[in-house]
Amino acid sequence: MNLLSLDKFKNIPNLKLAVIGHVEWVSFLSVKELPKSGLISHAKEYLEEPAGGGSLVAVEMQQLTKEPVHFFTALGRDPIGEKCYERLKDLGLNLNVAWRDTQTRRGISFVDPNGERAITIIGDRLQPTSKDLLPWDELDQFDGVFITAGDSQSINLSRKAKFLAATPRVGIEVLNQSQVHLDLLVGSGLDPGEKYDLKEMVHIPKLRISTKGSEGGESFPGGPYQAIKLNSKVVDSYGCGDKFAAGVTTGLAANWTLEKSIILGANCGAKCATHFGPYHSI
Repeated sequence: MNLLSLDKFKNIPNLKLAVIGHVEWVSFLSVKELPKSGLISHAKEYLEEPAGGGSLVAVEMQQLTKEPVHFFTALGRDPIGEKCYERLKDLGLNLNVAWRDTQTRRGISFVDPNGERAITIIGDRLQPTSKDLLPWDELDQFDGVFITAGDSQSINLSRKAKFLAATPRVGIEVLNQSQVHLDLLVGSGLDPGEKYDLKEMVHIPKLRISTKGSEGGESFPGGPYQAIKLNSKVVDSYGCGDKFAAGVTTGLAANWTLEKSIILGANCGAKCATHFGPYHSI
């Protein structure tokens, strides 16, 4: 498949979408080579953004639908948490934040000239839970919800939405405790943090997608799919999987076919690889 302009997907209907997940304040550094023992490197480019799977999926959905996406998340009551809040609000999200008396998680993403990245995370993942005073009772009004982090009861409450998707990073044990049948479970087949044993799942999702970067991926059911061919080199691979998940979830929430939804997701992921940092077009 060749990279398409996302203008080709302008027929996305008005959708009410939400993401339940986490945020990390990430420093992006463009370096000559990835860190290794004894190396002193100099950054050619540098920027900071609220990132992590939750915010990446939410912002991508907002860009696709041109509708405010509701983001349920947790932030620390510190300057970094406040910066995350203001930036995500500027990016067009409707924020539902559970404030914690702790530090907001941070991260550093090193990117080499080939677009490969090495990520270091600092601090614990903050996530919203069903005990937080957030508008959980409104989720039955949503066309689609994507979950990157939360407790079992918040997942259970999210099942009220018409379409429910999640990443394996939520945790298979947490998904099992929720007793929920997911419409979609999508994650990287190359990332050890997103691998899981299907035999351990109490309820098998209706659809599962395993991504494999430049090799494409495979859906169950559906079979293998091809990756997008770029006309330029990969600049930064950070967030490509999250953007793919956002596109697929948006398409399926709009009642598109699986094939068309995967094409949308593959284009979102590929487009992400063509620029430095997570939010190129904003």
